[in-house]
Amino acid sequence: MGRPNVGKSTLLNNLLKQKVAITSPKPQTTRFPLQAVYEDGRGQIVFVDTPGIFGKTPDPLSKSINSKTEETLTSDIDVLVYVIDYTRPRNNEENKTLGLVRKVNAPKILVINKTDISSPDFSADYAFYEDEFPEIVKVSALHRWNFNILLDAIFAHLPQREKLVDTTHLIQPGLNLDSKLFMSEIIREKVFLFLRDEVPYTVNTEVEQIAERKNGVLYVKGSIITTSDRYKKMLIGKEGFMIKKIGMAVRKELEQASGKQVFVDLQVQINPHWQETF
Repeated sequence: MGRPNVGKSTLLNNLLKQKVAITSPKPQTTRFPLQAVYEDGRGQIVFVDTPGIFGKTPDPLSKSINSKTEETLTSDIDVLVYVIDYTRPRNNEENKTLGLVRKVNAPKILVINKTDISSPDFSADYAFYEDEFPEIVKVSALHRWNFNILLDAIFAHLPQREKLVDTTHLIQPGLNLDSKLFMSEIIREKVFLFLRDEVPYTVNTEVEQIAERKNGVLYVKGSIITTSDRYKKMLIGKEGFMIKKIGMAVRKELEQASGKQVFVDLQVQINPHWQETF
């Protein structure tokens, strides 16, 4: 758990050594709690990567995201990993997140991320955390620093029980990600990376069809759903430049993940009310 953009998804991906959560420099990249399993000789950890808590929720989407995170915290949790970032000052989002963390009745590990970055340094803002959280691990999610220490700390708090997940035939560690949802998330990630600030927050993505053609090419048909015609024009771009750029980036990543040649067919649709039903 943590405020937006502290590196929770990067931490999860690099712990698992496989991409399950999309990442971008922008808030609201993670929109739903993502479950993934880690396993080694010590046992099994089922991680839940929660969306970052927003200090203000002016729209239905951000309200829904906060609600899903808060709902996750009321479930059966064995350990809470609270991720913070000294390169950013504390603000209302951090205060709100800390308030929710305090309510969780489970062992808590404070993880200080981005320790590979020395400046700016707002560690003074978080000085009192050292008194509140007796267990602190400093990591770099990007460079995989101190992952062994973090995993040791998590395993130390986990109860002995039967395996939660049978990983015998598990293709990838994401437990609540089927192929269509994973691919739609990859499309949304590229929208977040390539578009101006206001556009990604009007966007949802869906994959309607995945089919392997006779020539072995994987055909993926997807939609980018936005709220107005002006955002649709930005997503398509002049002479289709932007939609082609997004499609090419999606294709490259899916080809790398699948080991197959991929054809990505993207279209942009308008639904001004999609955020209300998210």
